[in-house]
This record gives sequence, structure tokens and C-alpha cells, in this order.
Amino acid sequence: MRGSLLIVSRFLAILAMGALLVGCASSEKPKPSELEPNPSLLGIKQAWVNGLGTIGFALSVREFQGQIFLASSDGMVAAIGADSGQDVWRTKLQSALVAGVGSDGRYAAVVSRDNEVILLDAGKELWRQKLGASTQTAPYVAGGRVFVLAGDRSIAAFDAATGRKLWQQQRAVDPLILGQAGVIFGAGDALVVGWGGRLVGLNSQSGTIRWDVPIANSRGTNEVERLVDLVAGVSRVGDVACVRAFQSAVGCINVVKGSPIWSKPANGSTGLHGDATTLFGTEGDGKLVAWNRADGERIWVNDRLRFRGLGAPLLVGRSVVVGDQAGLLHFFSREDGSLLQRIPTDNSPIAASPILVGQTLVVVTRLGKVLGFRPD
Repeated sequence: MRGSLLIVSRFLAILAMGALLVGCASSEKPKPSELEPNPSLLGIKQAWVNGLGTIGFALSVREFQGQIFLASSDGMVAAIGADSGQDVWRTKLQSALVAGVGSDGRYAAVVSRDNEVILLDAGKELWRQKLGASTQTAPYVAGGRVFVLAGDRSIAAFDAATGRKLWQQQRAVDPLILGQAGVIFGAGDALVVGWGGRLVGLNSQSGTIRWDVPIANSRGTNEVERLVDLVAGVSRVGDVACVRAFQSAVGCINVVKGSPIWSKPANGSTGLHGDATTLFGTEGDGKLVAWNRADGERIWVNDRLRFRGLGAPLLVGRSVVVGDQAGLLHFFSREDGSLLQRIPTDNSPIAASPILVGQTLVVVTRLGKVLGFRPD
């Protein structure tokens, strides 16, 4: 099972962990698939390399006008030019970090291990505010506000200039919730968040609920099996956003109208990417899947990377890029899923979903290496 569990009920946590340990003792970990020969059908070269520091959390890489915003576990926060790989600014906070980075290009927001949301203005710390619970989800920064989705399923809005809390919205907390980054983004003047297996649209000014759409419903016989939290990595094209519910479903909705389009069973724990016609994602056992964005029907499945710990994919032109736990980048044909190219990084897992900025593919590893690749 990918993703850790944030413990809310100690008793239920003990029961759940006991069951997991029994399962681990009774079966061996699946052996990763052998890699097929690299056909080297794409010409890709490393354009630059930068460094950041070890990353031990679910890093969200934000891009704005050619700059990427990153953070490391030890408190390093940086803005890097995607074209050159050079620092625009870099700041070392005196706090360990567990979530980040949210940015609108000027402000950059992260969350500390002490449950503080910290805001930087052009690299200078502006303020920090205490949260009521921990979070692994990067804040969302827009419209002069900072929005934080905490682990207790509360949503708080802060004024970016002053740090003053503007409003807070709370939903009931399940005995167990997923301990990985969740869903929070903007759609027009609405704030869209994942609450359990539901996608919810809020008034960004007041926090009142506008619409509420289920992506997946709780199932199973225990609290662990009933986890259906939505996970970070949203594929949005126009008014339509497609999301994944942890190990249960993928689905698309119209985030302007707040109306469902489709939802299909899918067993994965990483985010999605795609375009107006096709949606891509990875399954828990290492399959790479392409869905028809209009109706959710599968187009193709590639099972050549079974049990290699795949992250969320990125669609880049005619290829789909996905990183694995060995630090390899795999490029597949978007048309049929066949392998086009494979590139090594630094032998550590890929820390965040790759991101395309202009003509530069930016990749970050757990050891903190930041790499820029371009077509040869």
C-alpha cells in the first residue's frame, strides 16, 4: 500500500497496523519487473542541474512565469529559473518542513513540522501562523490569500499580506485519514478541495460550500480499507478536473457547475495528468494506464514496470513521462504505451511529479537534485 496513515484514533491505529504486519509476515514483497531494453527513440539531454537538500515529504513543485518553487525537509526554500537552472532567490528557514510549496509567483508558502504555515515574500519570511493540525498538503496561494488543507479536514484562509485568519471551514474527521498530500486548487472564484472521497467547491471569500460531488464511496470491512481520500495531482483542462480517490477510483467533474461527468474503479495512489482527450495515471502495482477523458474507458495499459514504485505521470508532447523508486525516468508513447526512452538521475526516488516549463522538463529527486532536461 502506498501512502502512510495519519493516526487519529490510537486504538483503531493499533488494530490496523497489526493487520498490516500480519500481512507482511505472511507474504514476500513482489519482485520488481525486469527492465526491457532501452530503445532510445527520443533525443533528450540534461540542460542543467541544481541542488536543494534531502526531501522527505510529498513535494509539490509550483511554476509561475518560468520560475519553479521548491523546498527541502531541512527548511531550504528556493525559486529557480527553469530556463537556466539558476537561483532567483534562496532562503534557509529555521524550521524543518513537512509540506510545500504553494506559490502565486510572488508569495511562497510552506508548512513546518511544528504545524506552522510560513509565508515568504520574494524569498523573505513575512509571517507564520499556527495550524490546528498537521498537514502534508502544500498550501494554495491565490488572490492575495493563503489556503491550507489540514490533516483534520479543516480548511483555513489567511490574508497573504498580514497573516490574519479570514475564515475556517471544518468537516467531521474519520478515525483514520490518509497521510499524503490531498487536493486543493482554484477554479474561477471558487476554492476546490478534496474531503474524503468527495470533491467540494467553496466560496473562496467566505468558505461556504457551493457544491459537493462524490468521486468514490467508502467500502471495505475496516477503517484502513475504507480510506478513499482524494490524492494530490489533478488533471484540469478548462472546466473539467479529473482526480484520483486513494486505491478506489478515478473520476472527472465540471468544477464550474459542480456536476459529475464519470467515475471508474481504479487501484492507485498517485495523481493524474493528461490533455483534452486522454488521461494518464499509474496503478498501485505499477501499471501505467491511459483513459478516454470523455467517458473514462481504458485506451491501453502498460504493465512492463510492475512493482517499481511509480509516481504520477506527465504528458509531454507525444510521450508520457513517469519516474520510479530507482530514480529512473521512463518515456512512453502516448498512443500505445510503448517504451521510447529511459534516463537515469541519481539513483534516489523521484520526489515529485515531473513538471514541464516551456521546453524544459524539471525533475526533483529525494536526495534534492533538481534536473532540467530538454529535447536534443
